[in-house]
Parts: sequence; structure tokens; C-alpha cells
Amino acid sequence: MISYLKGLVAGVQKVSGNRHILTLEVNGIGYDLQIPTRLAQQLPDSGGVVQVFTHFQMREEMPLLYGFSSPAERDVFRFLLSVSGIGAALAIALLDTLEVPDLVQSIVTTNVQILIQAPGVGKKTAERICLELKTKLIDWRKTSGIFIAQGGPAAGILEEVQMTLLALGYTAEEVSNSLHYVSEQIGLPKDAYVEEWIKQAIAYLSTEAVER
Repeated sequence: MISYLKGLVAGVQKVSGNRHILTLEVNGIGYDLQIPTRLAQQLPDSGGVVQVFTHFQMREEMPLLYGFSSPAERDVFRFLLSVSGIGAALAIALLDTLEVPDLVQSIVTTNVQILIQAPGVGKKTAERICLELKTKLIDWRKTSGIFIAQGGPAAGILEEVQMTLLALGYTAEEVSNSLHYVSEQIGLPKDAYVEEWIKQAIAYLSTEAVER
């Protein structure tokens, strides 16, 4: 099957919700690919050259072609599709909510509270994803080349820190990025008080907001 397509961006159309369609011109032929919002935001302007890694899905109504920014992102999409009850829309919603390393880490550590931040993903669905994919992703990430940050609060306080930041209105990706920064750049100990983790994370997020 088609592993990837490399060509000119002919157009990007937002159809509904997080559904975007990229029209990619390859050797005079236009291909329509459904892509995550994250990829849609990274694409060059119309006429720019881009390489997209693809997944072909045959449906009764019509065949569909999905596009991703990397083989790893496509792999995780395929893993998610293998979970009972998970379709392409939910899989893409998860990829749009968290970057691949953070999504994989959340599944491996059964971090349900982060996974349910994705639109349409409830607690039972998140638990099922973790149950069915944890072992597979542990094995996959050993050979995928994906870097999984080991920083962040200790397991015993991680959920409380995350839930507090999420309740303040930050997105799952912002929460994840802030905790990585506080751990790696500031060097806050894993077992520091919950309040200190929250304080440092908010300080980082506030600075990021001002710079944007």
C-alpha cells in the first residue's frame, strides 16, 4: 500500500470539528487525505512541498486515506484503531490533544485523567485503551526512537497536580509541557510538594502566554 506521499499542498479544508482534509498534488494527481488538526497547523502555504505518511482504510461507503506527520504518529493511530470501540475520529482526537510521546506515556502509565481530556473520550474508553495497549506500546517504544520524558512529579502526586491545572483551564498538552519544563529546566524534585509543582507550572505557562 501507499506508505507516504510527497507533493504540493493544493489546499486544506476544515470539514467539521477536528476533521481536516488536505488535498495533496503528487505528479499531477490530487489526493484527499484526512489529517489531524495538529498537522493542518504545521503545513506550509499552498504550493509548498510536504511529505505525509499515510494510512489507507477501506470502508463500505468509500475508501479513506489518512495522513500523518511521522511514521510514529501513524503507528500510534493504528494502535488506537485496534482498540475495541475506537474509530478514526477518536484516534485523531487523542493525537490532537497530546503529542505522541505524551500520549504514549499516558497510556503506558494508565493516566486516565489526561486521556479523557480528548473530545469524546470518556473514562471507560480511556481505561480500555490503557488495558489493551499498555503492553504493546511498552514494546513498541523500545524500537520507535520516540523519546519519553521521565521527569515530572512522583506518581503519588502527579494526578493531583494535573487535575488542578486542568481545572484552571489549561489543556492537557499545556499541562504536560509545563511539568516537563519544571522537571528538566528548573530541576524541581519529583517528591516536592504538590503546591510547588503547581506554582512552578503556572509560572511557566503564564510566561509562555505573555510571549505568545
